[in-house]
Amino acid sequence: MLWDDEIMTQQQELAHLIDRYTPSAGTHVTAISSLKLIRSCGESEPIYSVYDPSLCMVAQGSKLVMLGKESYHYNPATYLVASVNLPIAGQIIQATPQRPYLSLQLNFSTDQIMDIIKEPNWESGHKEGSRRGLLVSKTSRPLLDAVLRLVRLLDTPLDIPVLAPLTIREILYRILQDEQGASVRQFAVKGSHAGRIAKVISCINRDFAKPLRIDELAVVASMSPSSLHFHFKEVTAMSPMQYQKQVRLQEARRLLLSDIPEAANAGFQVGYESPSQFSREYVRMFGMPPLSDIKRLRDSLA
Repeated sequence: MLWDDEIMTQQQELAHLIDRYTPSAGTHVTAISSLKLIRSCGESEPIYSVYDPSLCMVAQGSKLVMLGKESYHYNPATYLVASVNLPIAGQIIQATPQRPYLSLQLNFSTDQIMDIIKEPNWESGHKEGSRRGLLVSKTSRPLLDAVLRLVRLLDTPLDIPVLAPLTIREILYRILQDEQGASVRQFAVKGSHAGRIAKVISCINRDFAKPLRIDELAVVASMSPSSLHFHFKEVTAMSPMQYQKQVRLQEARRLLLSDIPEAANAGFQVGYESPSQFSREYVRMFGMPPLSDIKRLRDSLA
């Protein structure tokens, strides 16, 4: 019971700090470059984005994240980690103006993970097999304590350059020690299947508008095409083609929301040669034709 009471006290302090540093709804950058704080005063429709490798922790409210056909729910009792770039849909499912959704996102890199697991006390890990690049795990007191100390540094900005890197290293260490830590470590193990799939993911994200050539991606991964398909789906819950399609459609939606006036132009810029194919796949992902969807989004923002 004491353990639970300590965690509850920590969560309340974390919610109080995030509440203080997010005076309005939205995502707020902080003096710690890799740390963002998020506030929402109500439930949301699915928001599509490509997650960077990051830790996501909720202090108040709850959120649902969808990867392919899989759903991941997390709240103050749990945390979410994306270990590699993944196209997801995130939906806030518990928030009110009186009790807003409050959370944080801490980005990290594979190099930071490698720097920890190169220490002598870490096992080298297994190169075989692949695990999902997204996980939800139960929040522990040591992890929450380290996260809380990181957010407290926002009150003492002169301490950030020295103490923030040390605290972030501790946070990543706590995640790696967790029962699902192997899912994060796999991307930093030299020669691992997951590490090779990460290289393929980088290629797709960099050249998403170009035709997808599995034989070329297989060379990048040093795998056969069939092995590439298998391990790619193990990590991302989708095939390379499905991954590229989600990245393309998310980018097209962003272009339409910014300054591209015609759907066909947006589709062409992200790699679609056929306007009708672009429109069909857009409807499958977002529920309505491109221009209708953008009008609805703009109306809701207004």
